Amino acid sequence: MSTPDKLKYTATHTWLKAEDGGTYCVGITFHAQEQLGDVVYVECPAVGRQVKQGEACGVIESVKTAADIYAPLSGEITAINEALGDAPESINQDPYAAWIFRIKPANLAELAGLLDAAGYENVVQEQ
Repeated sequence: MSTPDKLKYTATHTWLKAEDGGTYCVGITFHAQEQLGDVVYVECPAVGRQVKQGEACGVIESVKTAADIYAPLSGEITAINEALGDAPESINQDPYAAWIFRIKPANLAELAGLLDAAGYENVVQEQ
């Protein structure tokens, strides 16, 4: 399983990467895409939407199932990856490059509750 050290993770299988300007890129983990199988559709949250940490804000569909995407932090959705509309399979090809949305956090203290790579791997092993 690939779990880059430079990212933060949630127990609901999303990753976050800090970006310049105070936003965070969000996607699903290698483990999540592996469990889903071939991704065929991604429903991203609307730009400008306010979300709460843990709130379902999108959907990812594969040939065998569909799963909610949960907001890793409370805040405002600032961008979506429109390329996923034409190439949702890019999530299977490189889940850490195929981001789904960007979020501007409303409460940076929520970052303290996220997992590092080792913590996320422990969560996966327990499932």
